[in-house]
Amino acid sequence: MHFNPYGGSAAQVAAGLVNLGHAPAAELVAMMRSHGMSLRRLSAADAAAVADWGDRLRPVFAESDVDKRVDVVNELLADSACRPFISRHDGLAAHLHYASEESGAVRRLQAYTAGGLAHLLCEEPDRLGTCDRPGCGTVYVDTSRNGRRRYCTTKCATRVYVAEHRDRRRAG
Repeated sequence: MHFNPYGGSAAQVAAGLVNLGHAPAAELVAMMRSHGMSLRRLSAADAAAVADWGDRLRPVFAESDVDKRVDVVNELLADSACRPFISRHDGLAAHLHYASEESGAVRRLQAYTAGGLAHLLCEEPDRLGTCDRPGCGTVYVDTSRNGRRRYCTTKCATRVYVAEHRDRRRAG
């Protein structure tokens, strides 16, 4: 399923930040670039700030109550000082940004992810989640057709199904 640019790739970046945690700057940049961001590098200090922001994003995925999710995202929007404007950079067509081109990488990333999660919550609030496998904790944006994803990967789903199968065999 495709969402608008903010609800799609920006929400995917938000999930990636949560899942990577306090990873090295190069790993954070690689993840962001894999989702279409043009960011080239982060300093160690910026990487730490980005990781802290990722910690603040986790409740958006973990919370099951949509109203509470909205409250968290509204707080993120306020803290990222989002103000939409049209941008033209790197030879791209005019497109919407939520932070000025002069803003630092951390501010732009905060605005991008907060804006993306806001769009997604307004359009498809049930498309954010945390893996149902006990002990996993990986977050995801559900891009499946039917929107019923419960696990971060088929590997986690298979582990749960195999464990349930073994429990039934033992009980029966």
